[in-house]
Amino acid sequence: MRQISFFRPSKFARTLAATLGIALILTMPEAASLRAADAFVSGTEDIPLMPGLAPIDDADVIFDTPQGRIVEAYAKGDMTRKSVLEFYARTLPQLGWSAAGTGAYRREGEVLRLELYQEKGRLTVRFYLSPS
Repeated sequence: MRQISFFRPSKFARTLAATLGIALILTMPEAASLRAADAFVSGTEDIPLMPGLAPIDDADVIFDTPQGRIVEAYAKGDMTRKSVLEFYARTLPQLGWSAAGTGAYRREGEVLRLELYQEKGRLTVRFYLSPS
């Protein structure tokens, strides 16, 4: 009977594979949060949609004017008003927005206002972007 020999990786190759596997597992939650943060507010390409918020379909109003863009978009989720405001207070300054009051931000000739409404345990966020 003929004996079949299987490839047997070296100890170095096994250690490297194990290390890479552990590194991949440890970075998976971060990768998932990056994918979640890849969504943007409807009508924009630069205002992230907070993970847990879902856009409300057919509620957007989007205009391009000579003075700049006007966007009104809505999203809903089961979260607190505080968590939404904290998310945007942390996130928007990293994208060049400056705080201009509670739920208001300015950047390069634009103003972004966040208005939050609680209804039946669900929070609705109105994003209003306009020229300043």
